Amino acid sequence: MIVLRQLRFARAAKTLVDNATLQLGPGWKIGLTGGNGSGKSSFFALLTGALHAESGDLDVPPSWVIGHVAQETPALPDAALDFVLDGDVELREIERELAEAEERHQGEKIGALHARLSEIGGYAAKARAAELLHGLGFSDADMARPVAEFSGGWRVRLNLARALMCRSDLLLLDEPTNHLDLDAVLWLEGWLRGYRGTLLMISHDRDFLDAVVGNILHIEQGGMKLYSGNYSGFERQRAAQLALQQAMFEKQQREIQHLHRFIDRFRAKATKARQAQSRMKALERMEEVAAAHVDTPFTFRFRDPAAAPDPLLVLHEARAGYDTNAGQKIILDGVELTLRPGERIALLGRNGAGKSTLVKLLANELVPLAGQHTEGKGLSIGYFAQHQLEHLRPDESPLQHMQRLDPQTREQELRDYLGGFDFRGDMATAPCGKFSGGEKSRLALALLIWNKPNLLLLDEPTNHLDLEMREALTLALNEYEGGVVLVSHDRHLLRTTADTLLLVADGKVSPFDGDLDDYAGWLAAQREAAKAPSSEVAQDKAADKAARIAAREQAAADRQALLARRRPLMKEGEQLERKLQGWQKEKAALDEELADPAIYTSPDRAGLETKLKRQAQLDADIGTGEERWLEIQMELESLQTGE
Repeated sequence: MIVLRQLRFARAAKTLVDNATLQLGPGWKIGLTGGNGSGKSSFFALLTGALHAESGDLDVPPSWVIGHVAQETPALPDAALDFVLDGDVELREIERELAEAEERHQGEKIGALHARLSEIGGYAAKARAAELLHGLGFSDADMARPVAEFSGGWRVRLNLARALMCRSDLLLLDEPTNHLDLDAVLWLEGWLRGYRGTLLMISHDRDFLDAVVGNILHIEQGGMKLYSGNYSGFERQRAAQLALQQAMFEKQQREIQHLHRFIDRFRAKATKARQAQSRMKALERMEEVAAAHVDTPFTFRFRDPAAAPDPLLVLHEARAGYDTNAGQKIILDGVELTLRPGERIALLGRNGAGKSTLVKLLANELVPLAGQHTEGKGLSIGYFAQHQLEHLRPDESPLQHMQRLDPQTREQELRDYLGGFDFRGDMATAPCGKFSGGEKSRLALALLIWNKPNLLLLDEPTNHLDLEMREALTLALNEYEGGVVLVSHDRHLLRTTADTLLLVADGKVSPFDGDLDDYAGWLAAQREAAKAPSSEVAQDKAADKAARIAAREQAAADRQALLARRRPLMKEGEQLERKLQGWQKEKAALDEELADPAIYTSPDRAGLETKLKRQAQLDADIGTGEERWLEIQMELESLQTGE
């Protein structure tokens, strides 16, 4: 159990939490929420010992193993699979000790180590690590690749897999779904539901929190409060604690009206019926929980776009891919897609299927290898992708970025606009180079929106954005009148924004008949189909089983050989101990008898001589016996240690 008693902690002399007193039970799965800078990451630092409390107590059972995701991954030459296996520290220690014991032929120690290896599931460790990597989107070929060859986003996934590999009692996860796509998010969701330890997780994905956690620990105004239930339950409880203000109600109504329009349009249309049902469920929940966001710091909307052509953009028989040394690598082929004003499309598909490739093709960042890419006259594209954050000028402030974009607009108007993205006061004039990932994403979105695009291409726009900003983006998108193509692992954003689902799979783009729950089922079926007895994981399991059997047989043979050498020595030692006891008892009696002066005046001289000879013989036998007994003990000890 984790116990907080009047806990106070701070960062840079700023008190974040004061007088927090609560208990977190073992095996609980807890979502840690709160605004930016409220102290979520600092609380994690307290738990790992990287930060110390100002006052009060934070008690974590000393025997608990704590697993957490490293912030950085050096460019290591280690294979990805070995890097993940290093997450199980005890496993690696046993493997090192086992190698040493086998080198020294320490049979008894080898047997004990194999027994412990079996207890911790060490024989299946490679298969377990491979399963983690597969779930997070790595291929069989990736597992042998050096860590140094992976990009930053994929190294984040490696760090996550390594943390999951640790057989922890307490698992700390800070935004684990960042850099994951939807299929990896769904897999991780299932894995965490089966995790047996205590889980503390910071996440801004409400559907992910709802599926995994059973408690919410919320940090607000310097206090920590524990709520029972998932994130939706927390929102309802918090909404009940806040006054239902008219401004919040009006914001909520805009999104509700959009959902009602969709439901009314498509309720009776067979091809959209499932999506309409999904929207109705989202509407029901939204009406209950929106009050929890009455105090959001974000208030912005998309500026009215210029007149849009119809169609906005057309792909005909388009082929997308890349030129390589071995020739063209085709990712998508035969793409037929027409985008119209007001259309809202979400792209689904497994990692590497080509979703981002399709978005780049639409954005004209990728020239089609074949087919046609036709833009309507007056098309204005707003394209957001994570790599575009690198184009921000680190020495310039948000205000300077806006002034460079639109030098004719008054500074106060630009400041008011930036305030809607929570760039207020000094933040508006601070260089953005030191901004967090979320702050850079907000700035990139602000710049994109100002340009009045009539077609939005959004590739994972919610990465690094907190819950309040995601909610504000959802509201703004539902008011937006232009076309939208969206790739996201945030299911709440997909459900409440997209009208059409397209599946990118097997090099093709086709309509998906169903909702996100159906897509989760499709992914599960794909994973099952990918499992084959001839796969590398199956081979690893077979190899591990064979190695386990061979190791056990070898350990048993070593123990038998050791016993064969020890048994006669132990028997001889036991016989010597019995003889020595008899000799010492007999000698003690003789010594006592010969200590009597009267024996030497006795006329029985022959009897005296016999006793003196026997005493001398016993002295010699005892000396020789003790020396041999010591030799036996040293030899037994040498066999025990393998020296």
